[in-house]
Amino acid sequence: MKVIEVQFNSWDKIYYFQYPAKADANKVNVGVFLVVKTILGLEVGKVVGIKEITDQEVKGLGEISDYIRIANDDDLSQLKKNNADNDKRLELCRQYVKKNDLQMKLVDCHTSFDGSRMVFAFIADGRIDFRNLVKDLTRKFKKSIRLQQLGVRDEAKATGDCGSCGRGLCCSQHLRELGNVLTEFAKDQQIAHRGSERLSGACGRLRCCLAYEEEHYKESLKKFPEMGSKVKTKDGEGYVININVLSSTYDVRVNDPKKGTIIVKEEIK
Repeated sequence: MKVIEVQFNSWDKIYYFQYPAKADANKVNVGVFLVVKTILGLEVGKVVGIKEITDQEVKGLGEISDYIRIANDDDLSQLKKNNADNDKRLELCRQYVKKNDLQMKLVDCHTSFDGSRMVFAFIADGRIDFRNLVKDLTRKFKKSIRLQQLGVRDEAKATGDCGSCGRGLCCSQHLRELGNVLTEFAKDQQIAHRGSERLSGACGRLRCCLAYEEEHYKESLKKFPEMGSKVKTKDGEGYVININVLSSTYDVRVNDPKKGTIIVKEEIK
């Protein structure tokens, strides 16, 4: 089954809709905006992907409905109008956050296409009891209010920035889902010695790009003897003290009776 991946905000999850079989098939592409119906009402979302999924994956996603239409100029104008005052709404919400003495940082605000709902995205350490805040916002805006807690990586994705490479952050430019980035990735790629500051992204977590070459490094390391293992060289037996995946070489410390301790560089054939 072919489906359309739609996102309403950069920090929101991805929703799935059926790919059109006829009329709009050549018009629905990545970057196009669609008017869709959700369980909460009408919304306009951006197409971020189109892909084939298996029957098993379909079951995991639940019911996949059709979109209503490709958003026209009037639809996009309405969405823009609905969200024109988001900065002011965020500032008002911050005042209510302070009033309720809540330890949370507001990141973004979104008003739905049909104008009936508002979502305030925030980050915080741990869980926050924001029931009184929701009551205050409901009285103020006369709309259905939802607060959505994000992680620090989601915040970077929503606000955007430049990475140390000089390009826009991967999470805000092209990554649709933020996978796990583990410290072992840095060890496998032999850059753990650079320290956490140089390996961390704008969010303060390990850079997403560490995952890009991880599979290659894991496969390459299988060709090498393990660190500390005993191996034979043309100069005698010794122990592996260093591995260099990029040059396909490894260093062996050999205790030669005549020459003393020597370092032998071996190459992976």
